[in-house]
Amino acid sequence: MTDRVELVWPTTLDEALRARTHRMVHAVTEIGGAIGYLAPPGRAETDAWLDGVLTDVRTGDAALALTTSADGSGEVLGCALWRRRAAVASYRHSAEIQQVMTHPAARGRGIGRLLVSALIDDVRGAGLELLILGVRGNNHGAIALYEDLGFREWGRLPSGIAVGDERFDDVKMYLELGRPDGIAVHGSAAVGAGASARRA
Repeated sequence: MTDRVELVWPTTLDEALRARTHRMVHAVTEIGGAIGYLAPPGRAETDAWLDGVLTDVRTGDAALALTTSADGSGEVLGCALWRRRAAVASYRHSAEIQQVMTHPAARGRGIGRLLVSALIDDVRGAGLELLILGVRGNNHGAIALYEDLGFREWGRLPSGIAVGDERFDDVKMYLELGRPDGIAVHGSAAVGAGASARRA
């Protein structure tokens, strides 16, 4: 149940919220959560990550969603974000979901579903057409959640993720959000800019 949490979309973070977010990231990493850290990060590392995310938030190229406890403590129980794929102009119509996490003490309350659903709606509201994400191949629960929300697998890189001496598949998933009128979809047909025919 998610009736005891609040969903917030910060564009800045005060000291208290930074500390609470750090505690959640640290707790998730301590139990082996696949959120990009091989060891629990220090406060300086999570602050630098948050600063980078919030820079993109303020330019409209990202959004950060936090779930906080509604019991008065304000503890951060979950986090997720989307970032526009802005490095190359031809990808700016799409975004990537990153760093979906729930505090270990808050698992089973539907927080992951709440966060990802909110991000989907937010990206669609921003007028983007395509949403992608990556998930570790052994995280079957997350894959099932994403599939339930409409994501489909588009690729899998065998042993693409290294965690010490262990290797896991890197699973890529996508969700189409709709396109403006007049968009021509060519897929893999040999038409349009950069096209070439297969040689015999």
